[in-house]
Amino acid sequence: MALKSTIYKITVHLADMDKDYYTSLNLTIAQHPSETEQRLMTRLLAFILNAHDELKFGRGVSDEEEAAIWHINYSDVIELWIELGHPEEKRLKKACNKAQKVKLYCYNSSSDVWLKQNNKKLSQFKNLTVEQFESEQIKKLSNFLTRTMEFQASIQDGQLWLTIGDDTILVEQTSLQ
Repeated sequence: MALKSTIYKITVHLADMDKDYYTSLNLTIAQHPSETEQRLMTRLLAFILNAHDELKFGRGVSDEEEAAIWHINYSDVIELWIELGHPEEKRLKKACNKAQKVKLYCYNSSSDVWLKQNNKKLSQFKNLTVEQFESEQIKKLSNFLTRTMEFQASIQDGQLWLTIGDDTILVEQTSLQ
């Protein structure tokens, strides 16, 4: 018997002062049975950091032809392809060939080792940027994950602040490439 996805309903009141973009996002996120809570939270953070009216979740976990998150314009051009974790070079190459811009968000403690092992390969992709969230921070944020969530997100000067209930957390990312 196949395991079913877990559905999360998340409302994000977003104030992105860097892009002058203010909205409330009503998101429905399906957590694939093989997806960890840390990956799900990273996917949510990546969505918030790149929020745009046409940004959509893809089936990146279960479909190699789709990104985890992407922005496809009205001419069917993939403007942004977002990947998570440590994908194979083949997947990143495909993304870089299909999309104008590719972002990779790493979220666990082995990211430094993975990047050192793949740095030469990754440097050939000129439209790829690599960002890393601190693994302990992602674990902490995962503790707040519930099936129904509502929180505030503020982005200013590249910093993301999340307010969940009475807790306010600065989510920091480091640019690796």
